[in-house]
Amino acid sequence: MLRLKRILGVVARQVFLYRRSFSRILDLFYWPTMDILLWGFLTLYLERGTLHLPRFVSFFLGALILWHILYRSQLAVSVSFLEDIWSRNLLNLMVAPLSLTEYMLGLIAISLIKVSLAFTIMASLAGLFYGFNIFKLGMSLVPFVVNLLALGWGIGFVTIGFVFRFGQEAEILAWALAFVFLPISAVFYPLAVLPPLVQKLAWFTPSAHVFEGMRAVIAEGTLPTEHILWACGLNLLYLFFGAWVMHRQYEYARRQGLIPKIGE
Repeated sequence: MLRLKRILGVVARQVFLYRRSFSRILDLFYWPTMDILLWGFLTLYLERGTLHLPRFVSFFLGALILWHILYRSQLAVSVSFLEDIWSRNLLNLMVAPLSLTEYMLGLIAISLIKVSLAFTIMASLAGLFYGFNIFKLGMSLVPFVVNLLALGWGIGFVTIGFVFRFGQEAEILAWALAFVFLPISAVFYPLAVLPPLVQKLAWFTPSAHVFEGMRAVIAEGTLPTEHILWACGLNLLYLFFGAWVMHRQYEYARRQGLIPKIGE
């Protein structure tokens, strides 16, 4: 039976890490700020310069903010798990009266907090410096965000599963695995520019439907119902697969006695 106090305990443990850690606090604000400033000014140059690309700022900044939701959601889950390895606290959690599901729900709650901070920073700076309002996506913004969060969590679960199986050698996946989806998600360009075979592969990624849907909202002002339904359906599969991989590798590590060795 799930216990809310145990889940909140996981959240509190992660929050306490940030109370006196300037580097962790800086990481929450630094990269979202740098990304929105750097790429924002580049898009202004492309739109106002010799290229005169219509709605380029809206397309690019909207994609950048939404991409950060996906990336930050999976990174928050993965790195929060790695924090327990780096501090040699993982074994304590595994022997505590805390289920794996409760632990994961706690990490998901932490990811929601971190993503909310990053989203607020990027949306505010985009409006302040470039006059771009992410909320002009309207009600479609909600399913877009939910689907990107879900995909990020699914990727994070797979990362954790690989760390259970292969130890800290697999921790690089926390920063790298999400970028496997970047080229085929058509984040900054339409799917039409991809080779036909890659396009077919991209249609089976929830993120591709989100970013194609975002461009449809900006360009046409219509709710991309088909893209949203496809993204929701695919995310159910991705989340189930991620949770299955993580649980299977956790059970393997537990049976083989690998958990005490992780981080040593």
